[in-house]
Amino acid sequence: MGNRNGVVSIAVASLLCAMAVGVPAQEKSKYPDWSGQWSRVPDGDVPRYDPTKPIRKQEAPLKPEYQARFEASMRDQDLGGMGLDMAYSCRPPGMPRMMSGVALMEFLNSPGVTHILFDRNDYAPRRIYTDGREWPKIGIDDTTFPGYSIGEWIDKDSDGRYDELLVETRRVRNPRTWDQSGMPMADDDEGVIKERLFLDESNPPILHDEMTTIDNSLTRPWAVLKNYRRAPKVRWAENNCIESQAWITIGKEVYYLSGDGTIMPIKKNQPPPDLKYFNQVKK
Repeated sequence: MGNRNGVVSIAVASLLCAMAVGVPAQEKSKYPDWSGQWSRVPDGDVPRYDPTKPIRKQEAPLKPEYQARFEASMRDQDLGGMGLDMAYSCRPPGMPRMMSGVALMEFLNSPGVTHILFDRNDYAPRRIYTDGREWPKIGIDDTTFPGYSIGEWIDKDSDGRYDELLVETRRVRNPRTWDQSGMPMADDDEGVIKERLFLDESNPPILHDEMTTIDNSLTRPWAVLKNYRRAPKVRWAENNCIESQAWITIGKEVYYLSGDGTIMPIKKNQPPPDLKYFNQVKK
């Protein structure tokens, strides 16, 4: 009798396991194949919000005050400084900059949430919730660099398989810039980024991201098309921003750590750091 109960228990357990495995597999079949490793198009160019225009000539519809800050950032970079771009410090870039293709990407689609993973340690994964939830009530301090994203899968041709993912992202943490030129985004967290992600029908290895950003640094919404290419062979490696980090920020100044372990200026006539808390040898 004991053996018979054991056989029944094993059979029931096997059935439950098969059901548990079968349901996700059935659900997953509804989703487009976005597997693999994705990189930006065009390859080799400097990542920027609008990939069709040069990084310093994006023609962004900036409000005058933000245009002035952008120009000041470029002047500082021309002198050897960093301007408003904080990427040198390994600060997460946040949305929408993190979708400009600086890091290689991987998409993981599931019924309740789509994850976008990046191969850099300073990029947090994006979670796009597709479970039909409403926007939650979040406090003023509950912002993150990737923001909070809610999405909806669309089956355009009613064939039982999703064709595109519509996404809206809010509550992105500051400070943020559009790209490494230091072009600033609004100082508040009221921005909204809308995306439409879909495979190219005639060229499936290409994924499109129609992106529109509504931000208080702009005079109007700014719409662009980003493209990503799927790698024929996938190889993931570590990409740690902190490795070989040679930049040192002291107060509002950025210095360079030389090979001999001393601090060097990065701009002509840059003031040295304040040494008032150190015993200095009098000449």
